[in-house]
Amino acid sequence: MEIVFRSHHTQVSDHMRRRAERAVEKVARRLTRAVSAVVRFEADGRERRVEIVLHAAHNRRLVANGTGRFFGTALAAAVARVEAQTNHAKRPAKERARRAARGKA
Repeated sequence: MEIVFRSHHTQVSDHMRRRAERAVEKVARRLTRAVSAVVRFEADGRERRVEIVLHAAHNRRLVANGTGRFFGTALAAAVARVEAQTNHAKRPAKERARRAARGKA
């Protein structure tokens, strides 16, 4: 799987890139046929933002954003959101429909 890192208005350490790479690979293992990922780091004043776009089979894209004062907290928030999307994606359609009918989506 190819992972592309982009940084806007900031310098990202190698340690943070490795941490993001490990997190994306961990999430990608849960999906079948993950193709590529783009991890964007942005800084705007005191706010840090991390966006993860995970491309999977059948033209599926999982997109998650995380913000925080530091890149570590922003990355953790983005990874948590992507994991929640993969949990939802892994459930069969019948189970998702049953849960939606019961109101427990």
